[in-house]
This record gives sequence, structure tokens and C-alpha cells, in this order.
Amino acid sequence: MRRRMTITLGAAVLALAMSAPATADPWRPGFERATLTGFASLPAQTFVPGSEPSGAQLGTAPINGVTPPFAAQPVQGFSGVVRRHDGTFDVLSDNGYGAKANSADFLLRVHRIRPDFRKGGVEVLGGFDLKDPDGHVTWPLTRPDRTLTGADFDVESIVRTVDGTYWIGDEFGPFLLHFSSTGRLLEAPVPLPGVKAPENPFLDGEQPNLGRSKGFEGMARSVDGRALYPLLEGTVTGDPAGALRMHEFDLRKRAYTGKRWTYRLDSPDNAIGDMIAVDRHRFLVIERDNLQGDAARTKLVYLVDARDQNLRKTLVADLLDLANPRGLGGFGETFRFPFQTIEDVVILNDRTLGVLDDNNFPFAAGRTPGRPDDNEFITVRLSRPLLADPRVYL
Repeated sequence: MRRRMTITLGAAVLALAMSAPATADPWRPGFERATLTGFASLPAQTFVPGSEPSGAQLGTAPINGVTPPFAAQPVQGFSGVVRRHDGTFDVLSDNGYGAKANSADFLLRVHRIRPDFRKGGVEVLGGFDLKDPDGHVTWPLTRPDRTLTGADFDVESIVRTVDGTYWIGDEFGPFLLHFSSTGRLLEAPVPLPGVKAPENPFLDGEQPNLGRSKGFEGMARSVDGRALYPLLEGTVTGDPAGALRMHEFDLRKRAYTGKRWTYRLDSPDNAIGDMIAVDRHRFLVIERDNLQGDAARTKLVYLVDARDQNLRKTLVADLLDLANPRGLGGFGETFRFPFQTIEDVVILNDRTLGVLDDNNFPFAAGRTPGRPDDNEFITVRLSRPLLADPRVYL
């Protein structure tokens, strides 16, 4: 009898999701307060062993108690995360020090990390730099060896496809970038038709219609592995204030399909931080304000439904109001994730999310004023299941 009742978790979730009517439980509002279940932290002043100096364009005045330039490359700015299913994660550093002009000596890199939630620490296991040795980028790069820097691209989102390669979303173009499993650019950057940021190398005197570094902040891979869904951080000129475009990109055809949705920010002053697919129609999106510390007011995780062109939003977690009954991290019964930029979300199981901050080293000080933020990795248990497609965990 027990043997007949045994069923895998994935099959159970799939059966439940398939049996639910299109407008039934998975899409009803009603998530309650989420709970902090894990806390791990990587110190802000963590550097890549044996790497090149960095931060020469930051000057020499102390910033939040640390003095640039730095003798090595900081392990910082986590703007995207990929789960590897062995307890480790790939995390993407963004363009470095926040601008094209000051990040020419910051090497774009994917780090491999392992959080230890029992001890509260994060181990950096290695990683790889992003490079274009085959000349797929046709405009001048910063370095003659064609190692990519924060003056070349502002990389903000990352997914891994079934063949083990990576697609990364850039904000300067905005472009989609396809890399091998070791960081080698595999094809020419793919532009977004009709949209150009001020940093786009093909402006040729044309007026940009997207704000500076407001390109692909979030990007999800479809659960069937056939499409990408990049989401702009900024509003395209002519669109309503606070309306962000989400596009569909066909990985087999290497082309945009023409399908487009609109994510509406709670306030035009807000931004999105990351996104991930839950099933064929639903995604998780981080929405945040640009504030930090006690001033922070909006650090939210929404479940959005793409069956309407205007994405329907359901709040699943308020990252400034997480229950913390175990006092994890040495914090009180209410845990706040008060960072200026929170740019990473990953689904760990049907009720647990992993969330990481982009610490903007050395500039952000949301946890402790005057001290650069660490890279924190938290796990958050939702008040009820997402009923995600089992392929999310592959």
C-alpha cells in the first residue's frame, strides 16, 4: 500500500499544477509574511587571488572606510545567480564600480560560490573571466587581450541553458551575450531592435531612447529551455512612466519573436533587480527602491503572470519584513534586507527562495553606515507553495 502511494515530489507538483484550473489556486492572492530560514555572508573586502589591480579611476579618498585603488579584483556586485544543484552557485559580477567611465580595470567575471548556512559564511571556489578572443565584438574593446571589462559591458543578468552555456543580459546596448561554460563569447552581441541606451556603440548621432545603464537587469529562461525573457530596468521613451518592457527571445532561431509584455513598477522611481521563471506563464521579479538602510521602503518579490500583456503582480515576500524566529545572523525577530540593490533570486524548492544583494563595493552601506556592505545570501520560506513547474529545478 505504501509503495503505491509513493510519488516523487516533481511528479506531485506537476500533477497538482496540471489539475488546477487556469484561474485557481496557483494564481490567487494571499501570500502572508515570509520567513528567513538561512543567512550567510561574504565579507566586502574579498578579492580574487592573484588577480590584477583594480579601482584606479576611483581616486584615493576613502570610501566607507576603504581606500582605493585595490591590489586585486574584488569579488563583488552580484547581479545574477545560477543554481548548480550541488550546493554551489554561479554569481555574476556587474560592470564594476557603477559606471562605464570608472570600471575599465574591473574584469567581468562569473564566480563559483558555496554558502554555508550553518556557519553563516560563503566560500569562493573560483570562477572565470568573460572574454572575446574570437572577435565577435566589432567595436573597440578596452583591452588588447580582449578580456571584457566594466567599460565594455554592464552585465546584470545570467541564465544557463541545457547545453551548459550562459546567456547574459547587458545594459549598455542593451545586448544579449552568449558565452561558453568557461567564459568565451560564442557569437556577436544581439541587440534589442528599436531600443538603444546612451552607451550603445551604434548610436551614430541617434538619440538614445533608454536611460543610462537601464537595459536587461532581469532575465529568465523558459522552463522548456527554448526561450529567454529579458526585462528592461528602464522605461523606453514614449512608454508610460514606470512601464518596463519584457521581451521573448527564441534560442533556436536566435531572434526576438515580437512578443512583448509590460511590467508596471509600483512607483516610477523604483527599479527591478532580477527575475526567474516559475512555470510557462509565471515569473518571480524583484522590485526595489533606490534607498538603503533605515531609509529603504521597497524591497519586494512579486509573482507575475504573463497571461495578460500587462503582467499581473502578487506579492510573495517583503524583504524588509521577514519573520526571523531563530534570530539568524544575530538579528532580531524581524529581519530586514536593506540594501540599495538586490539583484538575485533563485528558486531552491517550492516554498524557498534564495536572495542575494549586489553590494556595489565600496559605495553601498545599507547594513552599517560608513562600512561597505557584504555580499549576503539569504533563504526565504514563503507562506505557501509556488506550485512551480518541476523543470525549474533541472
